[in-house]
Amino acid sequence: MSQQIDVLLYGLGAIGSFYAFILSRCKEVRLTVVARSNYEAVKSNGLKVISENHGEHVVQPFKVVKTPAEADQTFDYIVCAHKAIGQDAVPEQLKPVVGDKTTIVLIQNGVGNEEPFRAAFPQCTILSCVTWVGARQNTPGVINHTKSEDMQIGLFPNNDLDKATEKARLDKFAGLLTEGKTVFQVVDNVQVQRWEKVVWNAAWNSITTLTMLDTQTWLKSSPDAMPLTRKVMAEVIDVAKKCGVPLEYELIDRLINKILAMPGIGSSMQTDAKNGRPLELDVILGTPVRKGRELGVSIPTVETIYVLLLGVNRRLENALSSSS
Repeated sequence: MSQQIDVLLYGLGAIGSFYAFILSRCKEVRLTVVARSNYEAVKSNGLKVISENHGEHVVQPFKVVKTPAEADQTFDYIVCAHKAIGQDAVPEQLKPVVGDKTTIVLIQNGVGNEEPFRAAFPQCTILSCVTWVGARQNTPGVINHTKSEDMQIGLFPNNDLDKATEKARLDKFAGLLTEGKTVFQVVDNVQVQRWEKVVWNAAWNSITTLTMLDTQTWLKSSPDAMPLTRKVMAEVIDVAKKCGVPLEYELIDRLINKILAMPGIGSSMQTDAKNGRPLELDVILGTPVRKGRELGVSIPTVETIYVLLLGVNRRLENALSSSS
């Protein structure tokens, strides 16, 4: 008889909902989800996933709660798929559901995401994940997933824990992903993939949000658009290298070729700006800027874009405050 595995999914947006679906396919998983704006829809009707890869499914979680504390138990795995905004405040919300054997799984954009969780939960294993999933939730509780589906997963090492224990927890979660029939790879140093995606996001999220253009329209907007984009990417790579993350500059060509092969796209940050929501700035641009300043790396383009987006974010936050 297989042992029950209690999993909490924190952050039931499009990406979190997709992985809630993946984990729900595992027979031994008992799934609890923390929902906010889609709470009533998911509580009443379950979570509907319409996927080009997996077909149409309805997920009925074991529990649907508004806060982690409402779950009234500790969990084997806590999967955090919320936007990395106000990251420092999240561990406090999770304290009631973290036990001695809890593993925290971070499925988020950005770099530096793990640090608040390591500070709050030094006894926990942390699995860090980089996902490339195309999904949207235009209707609460209804997720549309495209064919885009990939993830890299690895340990955020904890020197206070036994390495065999950490590897066993990683292997167990990887087994759940395999049983859930999603695409992923376990990697030795997931910080490489984290920084690679930040190179992508620092350019495209930022530029599409500041210009409100799609990627192709931006690149065709002036002769200077492509050089500026490449400069942003190169500056982030400069910081990564100083942080000891082995990125190479050929990554720029790879990412540029990838975007040129795609139709014009926006970004999640652009979507947030259009909908008046706060921006996921700190882990995408804030951490590279802080690390660059600490390590004496010249990153004038990234710094300028970050300051401009802080202004955009302040406008969005002020509008939210005045409407509430």
